[in-house]
Amino acid sequence: MHTVTIKELRKIIPTIGKELTPIIQSEPGCGKTSLLNMIQEDLGDGYDYIYVDCPVKDMSDIAMTIPNHETKTLESYVGSLFKLSSDKPKVILLDEFMKAPKLLQVIFTRLMLERSVGDTPLPEGSIVFGTSNNQSDGVGDSMLAHAGNRVCIMRMAKPELNDWLTWATDNGVHALIRAFVSMFPRTLNSYLDGEQDDNPYIFNPKKAQLSFVSPRSLAKASVIVSNRDVIGDNATMCALSGTIGASASADMTAFLSLDRQLPRFDDILDRPDTIAVPSEVSAQLMILFQAVDKLQDQDSLSKFMRFVKRLPSSEIQAVFFTMMVRSKNGRSLARSNMDIAKWATENHELF
Repeated sequence: MHTVTIKELRKIIPTIGKELTPIIQSEPGCGKTSLLNMIQEDLGDGYDYIYVDCPVKDMSDIAMTIPNHETKTLESYVGSLFKLSSDKPKVILLDEFMKAPKLLQVIFTRLMLERSVGDTPLPEGSIVFGTSNNQSDGVGDSMLAHAGNRVCIMRMAKPELNDWLTWATDNGVHALIRAFVSMFPRTLNSYLDGEQDDNPYIFNPKKAQLSFVSPRSLAKASVIVSNRDVIGDNATMCALSGTIGASASADMTAFLSLDRQLPRFDDILDRPDTIAVPSEVSAQLMILFQAVDKLQDQDSLSKFMRFVKRLPSSEIQAVFFTMMVRSKNGRSLARSNMDIAKWATENHELF
């Protein structure tokens, strides 16, 4: 089955979502819900942005019929959730739509087809989209066939390594977690990729598991790694195990132990030509991802590039270049740095 990327969905949903409702499916923890915030970044404040957590809503959250004693009729009052007191068009996310009670699915179907909450239409230009897990994930997602035939169901791909690393950098995920994922790219594989039965990290519906590696759980683990010196080694491993699973926890804990052996970042900037270069690739990656976060000016970047050029692998050097030119904070520095430009020219075959 063909898949679509998050980047593509940021264009697809605003483009078709005024007339046709996209329903985005993926396995757990891949970033479907974050699409609402991404679209808000893209479209700005010309819309009201509405998150609907479908499985926990009931009829009273959507609309209720209230007696009108003057006319002796029943009138529909729409829930404040939909912000219809505002004239702005809406961007509405029906999150986990396929886990909603069947009665609410019927109600939401009119919203998806007619852009109307009950009998009350949404403002012109409103966008509606939904999310759900893959039905093959086995987590209770289903949809009435006649409703499915009226919407646009698309499967979202898990993020590629560099796409996730860029997102994680821009969203404050700890540098050591980013280095770990770069070292263990299998953590971003999907059970749908095939030949993943021996992958101990990821979600797989064939296995009984509550904790596993996903883009979401990796981001959640950031607070644990940031506070590992406070909570101690054993508690860190236990907390990681309960967040990203036992296999990933064991490997990440061993990986994190290298951090204490790394040279101080300031020492690297003071002695970029002579300071010892760690022999382990994992240690080199740790330094590179820390640098992406810490570099603030052209002088420091040029000094650090002298250290980068001493790394024995041009592919590892390319990790630093890629993250610098793609991350929000590093992009402006990298674009105007002569050492970065020279490195890119000399290593153009890597891209």
